This record gives sequence, structure tokens and C-alpha cells, in this order.
Amino acid sequence: MRGLPSYQSLTLFSILIVTTSCATYYQSNSGFNQEFEQGNLDNALSNLQADGKEAKGKREFLYYVNNGLVLSMMGRYTESNEYFEKAYLFGEDYRKNYLNEAASYLTNPMITAYRGEDHEHLMLLYYKALNFLKMGKTNEALVECRRLNIRLQQLSDRYENENKFQRDAFIHTLMGIIYEADKDYNNAFIAYRNSLEIYETDYDQLFNLSIPEQLKQDLLRTAWRSGLTDEFAYYKEKFGLPDYTVEPSTGGEVVFFWHNGLSPIKTEWSLNFAVDRRGDMVYFYNRELGISFPFSLEGYDDREKNGLAQMEFFRVALPRYIERPTYYLDATLQVSDHAYPLYLLEDVNKIAFKSLQQRMTLELSKALLRVALKKAVEHQIKQEDKTLGSVLGMINVLTEKADTRNWQTLPHSIYYSRIPLPEGESTVTLQLRDPGNTLQEYQFTYSVKPGQILFHTFSSLESRNVGSGY
Repeated sequence: MRGLPSYQSLTLFSILIVTTSCATYYQSNSGFNQEFEQGNLDNALSNLQADGKEAKGKREFLYYVNNGLVLSMMGRYTESNEYFEKAYLFGEDYRKNYLNEAASYLTNPMITAYRGEDHEHLMLLYYKALNFLKMGKTNEALVECRRLNIRLQQLSDRYENENKFQRDAFIHTLMGIIYEADKDYNNAFIAYRNSLEIYETDYDQLFNLSIPEQLKQDLLRTAWRSGLTDEFAYYKEKFGLPDYTVEPSTGGEVVFFWHNGLSPIKTEWSLNFAVDRRGDMVYFYNRELGISFPFSLEGYDDREKNGLAQMEFFRVALPRYIERPTYYLDATLQVSDHAYPLYLLEDVNKIAFKSLQQRMTLELSKALLRVALKKAVEHQIKQEDKTLGSVLGMINVLTEKADTRNWQTLPHSIYYSRIPLPEGESTVTLQLRDPGNTLQEYQFTYSVKPGQILFHTFSSLESRNVGSGY
């Protein structure tokens, strides 16, 4: 007999956890979220750091990355990277706490430590590398480039199905940018070429995202500077750019990243399942969606089997994302009389949705097992104490929650462009176009030396109102 934990301890444990399990992650951090979304970064940081217990709790990873992102936006790059390094090491050292994992089946998954989504671990290294580039520390950025390469390989090994998110074109582009900043044009070309191939296949199919025009120019430029004349000619023809040339420059350039909007909020939804027992098997099915999951009773004693057999229907809670649609439609950089469009490089929103979709079958299986175990224990207790069993039944309903944690300060989408500038001081105007076709303008002044590459990010935190429900 597998046996279930003693119902007395389960009841006490459930009562303790129920008071903290009702709010979503977004709701439990409403003070920080409100300050951050309004651009009050000092207040957001103070709010975030006010509760030091977060740094060692179940949301340790999110505490680190949120600190890192806010500090990066404030220009405090060294402090930012200290937090991102902690988040990286957390991911490297993460080990499941099997006691908490077991307890999560009797309460909800919020009791376990949040490990972080695959794309979130890539994004923290993006921010960390970009911080180094802004500080002019190219060698340190190269270290993060190698880490990114390892992360990409792990992602590819984990998901072999071609319909899954397993390769990140944006990260390969970033690696190319880092190599190019180090004047390693051959490796930059290889990274850009890898990115191009992923856009043409995975991103086109999974996210309906085409090759950024800027990437085409990056690939051609590094092919030329690497002396790869055949590849240069091939890609000129492929891209339909027969007149493209790499002009010598006496100035420098700015690589400009635009972080548009905010990533989706993770909340929950529920499904109702009916139960059908056949011998030592129980089948959970939802007729509306046409899905059915078998659950084996082998190894359980008669009381536990009877408990599961008594179920007729029940509800399970599952995670889901709510998009925060971007407010600004597109953006352009103006230098003198020349316009440089910012090109969509990564749709973080779509990647988040796809990542959750990939593991939804696993999420549903775990949720069904969780509810089945709760109901079996509830039935056992009712046989001995009907009142206590009813109390546990109410607690089970209240604690049936999905894991609503995710890195919610990430941008909705990331755009980029490269701007050549003459030696000395130049003014660049960023123009953001809103839904009414009105342009919001911001001006930046750069002072560049010959051959120098500067890096700049601008974050638009505005989102279109999607109502309540977070």
C-alpha cells in the first residue's frame, strides 16, 4: 500500500497554508507592481526590498530578477548584475525539495520554490550581458555569451520536438552583437546566421515572426568583414539587396534596444472533470474538451480506492497567461534627416504563452493527481469524523490553486536597430507611435569615438487596459 499521510497533520497543514494561497502572485505584489508600471522606480525598488524574507523564500528567483531589472533600468548596472548573478546561480544550483513537492499535491504548487521558466533564465543573462556592454566590459559580456550558449544547448536537448520552443533566435542575435563588439566578426557572423535560420523556421512557424531587416544587414556586414565573399554574395541575392555595400566609417555607432510594454500576467482558470471507475483504474474526463486521463489505483488500500470511487466530479485549477497588449505600435530613430526603424527582435509575450502551452499536459496531470489525493484523504476522514471531513473538504476547495508566479517585469517585446554616428556629439530622436498615430518623442545625446559601439535601452512600460482579473 502506498498510503496517504495522516489526515490530522494534513488538516492542520492545510489550515496553515490556506490563508496565504488565495491571492495570485501579481495580487500579492500589488504595491511593487503599481509603482513599477507607473515608472516610479525608486519607490518600486523600496517596495520590493522592504520584505527581506522574499530573498530566501519560495520566490527567491523572482526577487533576484526583479531587483536586477529595476536596478538596470535605473542605470545601476553593477548592483543589477549582482542580483542577476544570484538568479543565475539559483538556477544552476536548483534542487527539488521533495517534501515540498509532496506537500504541493495536498495543497497547491505555490508551496514549492519557483524555479523560473526556460525563457526567463535566458532573459536574465540578456540583461546581465547588456549591463556589461553598457559599462564597456566586453570580456565580461563574452562570459555571459558562453553561458547563453550552454543554456541554449540545454534547451535544445530538453525539447526535441520541432513544434516546441527549443531555440531562441533573439539570444543568437545578442551573441552576434557581443562578438561584434569584441571585433570577432567570424563568430558574430556564425551567431547571426544561426539566428537567421531559427527565424526562418521555428519563429516563422511558432510565433509568425519574420527576419528583422536589421539582422540581414548585420549578417552581411560581418560576412564582409570576415572576408567571406561567397557568403556575402549569397546573402545579398537571398535578401534581394544587390546594391548593399559595407561603407567605411570614421565614426561609431549605437545599438539601440526598445523594450515595448510588459510581459503577460500569470493567473488561473479551472476545468471540471467527471470520474469513471473501472476496476483498478479511474478515468478523469472532460467532455467539452474531449480529454481523458487515466489514474491507476494499484497499490492503494480499499479505503483509498473507495474514496476515489466516491468522486463524481471535481474542479482543477490550472495556470494561464493574460496578455498586456502594448500601447505603442512601432518606433523610429531619427538622426538628422535619416530615419532608422526599430525592428521586432523578440516577442517575449508569445514565447511565454508557448512555453506554458508546451507543458500544459504535465500541468493538467499534476493537477488531477493533486485533487484525487485530496479527495481520497477527505473521504477517509469523513468515515471517522463527518464534521472534520466537511471542514477538510472546504479547505481543499480553498487551497485548489494554480501556480501563478512568473517574471512579470519583463518587456512584452524587444526591438532593435543600429545607428551609425559621426565622431563627436550627436542627437538622436526616438519617435513612438501610439494608437491614434500621435508621435511621442524622446531625445538622446551620444558622444562617440571612432570605431566605438555604444549600447542603449529604452523601456516603454505603458500597456493597453485589459481590465481586471490578474
